[in-house]
Amino acid sequence: MTVYATIDSPLGALLLVGEASGTAKGGTALASLSLPGQKGAVVVQDGWRRAPESFEEIGTQLTSYFEGRLTHFEIEYVDGGTAFQRRVWQALEEIPYGETATYGEIAARVGTSAVGVRAVGTAIGRNPLLVVRPCHRVIGADGALRGYAGGLERKERLLGLEGALAAS
Repeated sequence: MTVYATIDSPLGALLLVGEASGTAKGGTALASLSLPGQKGAVVVQDGWRRAPESFEEIGTQLTSYFEGRLTHFEIEYVDGGTAFQRRVWQALEEIPYGETATYGEIAARVGTSAVGVRAVGTAIGRNPLLVVRPCHRVIGADGALRGYAGGLERKERLLGLEGALAAS
């Protein structure tokens, strides 16, 4: 069953969508975390059940992250995407808090040639878990902020929160 909730954040109301596992623990695997106005954002569908209680743990983790007290999320995700996308998304999760990587570095990590950088950028752009799967930590080779589905202003805010922006 697909469940959803919205939670307030410094970036606006986050839409969390998940799949209830039906286990005795009542766990929910996160399928999507969207920002208001996000390019390609998920929208609530008929038949989905509003269930804020299903997202209490992720809500606690997000609050701690935005308060600067959490540097790594421990969340169960719904598997999705192609094999290539999953490799790219795994590489995103390996970028440490407070650090950045370039699109070219991510391409090298997943075994793609320099020609494949565009494909890496496309896979990053299809990341359904903004904030918790840190695609905001990927920058251009020249250090410029590029391509964030939630908007470059939010990317800058997240990198600033993490202390990853060089002082100008």
